[in-house]
Parts: sequence; C-alpha cells; structure tokens
Amino acid sequence: MSARVTAAVAARVLTQLRHDHRTMAMLLLLPALLVSLLWWMFEDVDAGAFDRVGPALLAIFPFTVMFLVTSVTTLRERTSGTLERLLVLPTARLDLLGGYAAAFGLVAVVQSLVTVLVSTTLLGLEITGPVWMLVLVAVVDGLLGTALGLFVSAFARSEFQAVQFMPAVVIPQLLLCGLFVPRDALPPVLETVSDALPLSYAVDAMLTLSASTSTGEVWRDLAVVAGFVAGALVLGAATLRRRTA
Repeated sequence: MSARVTAAVAARVLTQLRHDHRTMAMLLLLPALLVSLLWWMFEDVDAGAFDRVGPALLAIFPFTVMFLVTSVTTLRERTSGTLERLLVLPTARLDLLGGYAAAFGLVAVVQSLVTVLVSTTLLGLEITGPVWMLVLVAVVDGLLGTALGLFVSAFARSEFQAVQFMPAVVIPQLLLCGLFVPRDALPPVLETVSDALPLSYAVDAMLTLSASTSTGEVWRDLAVVAGFVAGALVLGAATLRRRTA
C-alpha cells in the first residue's frame, strides 16, 4: 500500500461527500435521530428501557447506516466508470479501498461524536464506563459497516442489488447481537452463529461500558471487530472489479 495514494483517494471521496448534502446529512445525523426516536418511544412507557437498549443502539445504527451508504456509493463509483479510471493509474486495489475506508472512517468519527453526545447529554443515557470509549466503539463499528459495505458492493450490479444485501448481512447480525435476547440465552446453534458475527462483539463492548468501568473486555471485543474490519477490506480488495458487467 502507498500512504500517498491512499490519502489522495480519501481526499477525493471526502470532497465528493462534501458536495452531496443529503448523503452527509444521512451519515452525520440519522443515527442520532434514530436514537432520539427510540428515546421518545420509551419515555412515557418505560423510562428505564432506553438505558437498557441505548448502548446497543449506539453500535447498531452507525453500523447499519455506514454499510448502506458505503455499498451504494462504491457501486455508483464503479457503474459510472470512476473506479475503472482510478485503477488504470498506478493505484493498488488495497490503496483504493483503504482510501474509501479512511474517508468514511473520518465521517464515522464525527457521526459517533454527534450520536454519543446527543445520547449522553440531551437524552440522559447513563453510562458507567468512560464516554470516550463509547465513542471509540461507535467509530470502530462504523468502520465495520464501511468495510462490509465495500466488500459486498463487488457482488452487486445495481444500487437496488446493493440494498438487497442488507437483509442478508445486517439483519441476521441485528437479530443475534443480544439486542432482543441475551446472547448466552440463545439456543446453542444460534449462540454459535452469534459468536461468529462481528456486530455481536460491538454490542457486547457497548453493554460492558454501560454497566462497568472495567475496559479489559471492551478492548478484547474491539480487537475482534477490528480484525473483521481488516479481513473485510482485504477480501474487498481481492474481489474488487473495475466496472459492472
């Protein structure tokens, strides 16, 4: 990989995003708005419910939004011929995906700061662990969504097909991550499947931070998620096509 090429790709993607106001609004504000909606739903019914599910939502919403936007954006780049033109230059596939990951990673930092600050200040989400680690987990989870979005975009031929990967990639992780049923209470087969899904570890990290000041398990879960991010980027570079057939 070339740091110079990766930085140039990242700068180009950030410039493009800066001129796409709707996408930027979706990336930066949608997770905070969704968390606020959930807080509003529970406010008059069960005030303590938001403290129970809020930490998990801080992992789920950034992951889902970044997956959707990244997969569609990358596919649009390929169908428009932009990726083909970039790969004609001395640009390695890993440089290209690294640039996309870096650009969306910077967006994930701002997105996570906004979402966590809104949740812990305006919405009163109670967190026992350090808030900065809550932001860090949300950022890494956003990067996970970005990396998986880059990977699956190689298998789609249209934006509609890219969106169709959500039920296959996102929803199983949503169902098995511990949001609805604690992971250790799942049937043995489903618990084994849950152990193989990266979102489970992101949610575990958030739940640990919500209830404990100990960060040892959080770092372990973060390392697992980071490993999935790296693996998805390598697989994405191996399967990246210059153009859609």
